[in-house]
Amino acid sequence: MAELSLPIYASNVNTLDNQDNSFDHFVPPYRLTDSVNGTGFMLVSDGRDNKKWSAAFKLKAELFDCLSSNSEIDHPLCEECADSMLEIMDRELKIAEDEWSDYKNYLKQLEQQQDCPNIGELEKELAELKENEQALLNQLNDLKVEEQSLNDAIEKEEVEKQKLQEQEASYWREYTKHRRELMLTEDDKRSLECQIAYAEQQLEKLKDANIFNITFHIWHAGHFGTINNFRLGRLPSASVDWSEINAAWGQTVLLLCALARKIGLTFERYRIVPFGNHSYVE
Repeated sequence: MAELSLPIYASNVNTLDNQDNSFDHFVPPYRLTDSVNGTGFMLVSDGRDNKKWSAAFKLKAELFDCLSSNSEIDHPLCEECADSMLEIMDRELKIAEDEWSDYKNYLKQLEQQQDCPNIGELEKELAELKENEQALLNQLNDLKVEEQSLNDAIEKEEVEKQKLQEQEASYWREYTKHRRELMLTEDDKRSLECQIAYAEQQLEKLKDANIFNITFHIWHAGHFGTINNFRLGRLPSASVDWSEINAAWGQTVLLLCALARKIGLTFERYRIVPFGNHSYVE
C-alpha cells in the first residue's frame, strides 16, 4: 500500500495568486539572517543579554530562512496569512486524499480481477494492429504522392490560368479599341449620311429652281424696268445715274449671252461682249 506524503512547499497549481483569500501583493522572500550582519534592523537592549538575544534571534532567523527556502512563501507569517495558508493546505490535502482514495479503489479492483489475459491473443491482436498500421501508412504515402501530383497539376493549371487571363485582358483591350474605332466610324457614317441627305435636298431644290431667275432678277421700279435692282434708263422727270444704267445694261448683256449659250444660238452679223458696265456690241 502506498503511503501518502505531503510536500512542504506549496503546489504550483494552487498558488497564492489564484486563491480568493490570497495576499494583495506578493512580497519576495527576505532572509532574516541578513538582519544580523549589519544591513538590517538592530536589536537594542541594556547590554546584558545581547549575546543571548542575538543567538536566539539568529537561530530563529535560520529556521525561518530554511522554511522560506523549501516553500514559495516567505516566513514568518502573520496570523491572517497563516490562516489563509492553512485553508489552502487543507484544500490541497482534501484533493490529495480524494486522489489517494481513487487510486486505492482502482488498485483493489485490479487485485480482485482473476482472469489472466491471453498473451497469444494479445500478440495476435498486436500483430494485426501493426499490419493495419503499416497498411494505413502505405495508404498515407500513396495519398501524399497523389497529393503532390495534384499540387503539381494545380500549379500548372494556375500558370495556364494566368496566361489565359492575360490573353483575355489583351483581347478585351483589342475589343475596346476596335469598338471605339467602330463607334467613330459609325459617327462618321451618320455625319456623311446627313451631309448626303442635305446635299440631295439642295440638289432637288436646285433642280426645281431656274438659275436665270435666281441670277438675274428682272422687275420694275416705277416707270423703269430693273435687272438685279439696276434701272435700265432715265426720264427727263427722273434722273438716273449713268453708272447704274451702264451696270443694268451690262447685266442684260450677260443674261443675253448666257441664254444664247444655253440654247446654242450664234449671232451672225454682230458679237455681244459682256464686260460689266463697259459691255459693248461688235
